[in-house]
Amino acid sequence: MRLLVLAVLSVALMVVDARFSLLKPVRSQASLVLMDAYWITDLPGRLWEGIASQFGSRTELVAENEKLKSENLLLQGRMQKLAALTEQNVRLRELLNSSALVNEKVEVAELIGMDPNPFTHRIIINKGERDGVVLGQPVLDARGLMGQVVELMPYTSRVLLLTDSTHSIPVQVNRNGLRAIASGTGNPERLELRHVADTADIKEGDLLVSSGLGQRFPAGYPVATVKEVIHDSGQPFAIVRAVPTAALNRSRYLLLVFSDNRTAEERANDAAQAQENLDAFGGGPVIPATVPKIVTPPAAAATPATTTAPAAPAAPAASSAPAKPAASKPPAATPAASKPPANQPAARPAAKPPVTAPATTGRQE
Repeated sequence: MRLLVLAVLSVALMVVDARFSLLKPVRSQASLVLMDAYWITDLPGRLWEGIASQFGSRTELVAENEKLKSENLLLQGRMQKLAALTEQNVRLRELLNSSALVNEKVEVAELIGMDPNPFTHRIIINKGERDGVVLGQPVLDARGLMGQVVELMPYTSRVLLLTDSTHSIPVQVNRNGLRAIASGTGNPERLELRHVADTADIKEGDLLVSSGLGQRFPAGYPVATVKEVIHDSGQPFAIVRAVPTAALNRSRYLLLVFSDNRTAEERANDAAQAQENLDAFGGGPVIPATVPKIVTPPAAAATPATTTAPAAPAAPAASSAPAKPAASKPPAATPAASKPPANQPAARPAAKPPVTAPATTGRQE
């Protein structure tokens, strides 16, 4: 009787957990208790690794040191080229007035457990909500993408791997940019590309990288390598199988990628606003620099002239004639003199005021 009651209770809890979110707070609090259990169960493995590293032979350490030195030199050479390419990419994006992340922020996490269910591919890492982890955050190792965070707890998180049968990721062929969807098969060493045309340009050995179209995974990270392409003349789609580049069953230390969560419209608006601010800042100093050069010399000579002879419009032109910046104004005076050709006597008295104007300016000097 007791066994029957416990069985019914367990079935009821599983149904409630699967269809409702009532038990999520309970699971979150239970993770605090289970965290110590994870640490205790992982303690023997860490002790064994520490002992093995302490008693490693000297020859192995020397050989490993030489290998790491050579790899470091190769990686430094590649980093120099990548630095130049990164700077070139930044300049091109500035020319295109686009806003995109070149380097994402990452944080190291450690694998502390695996889901015992053989039909789901999930792992548990030692970073949780208190560390800034969010749902849907990409996770990768040293070789490529591994999956995304699907469940948060205060100090731990569950990660759904790429090979899970319920997971899919948009990818593209690195060789020609062909887009496709890579779906998990339940096999930890195989992915499948769904609905790839039989005539598509894809072949064995092609590298598949994330395309970034799903707004979840950043673009450009390795996902898988095409292992087999089967063409069937009677089927519209080819069968494409790929092997994940990440070591899903062997990686212990992972990377959490903190990418930009803004939408494409928000990034475009921010880029346009930044460009407007840049234009305003770049064009602003030019106008004040030119205005004083043109305004200040006439202002020093025109203010006394306007006070002495406000009724004569020709006086400012005469007073501005000695100034060098206003040398372009005498042509405006010549058409004024050419308008009354019949009244030559009226033109002669107009020539007398300029004689008195230099006198006034001379007295002011």
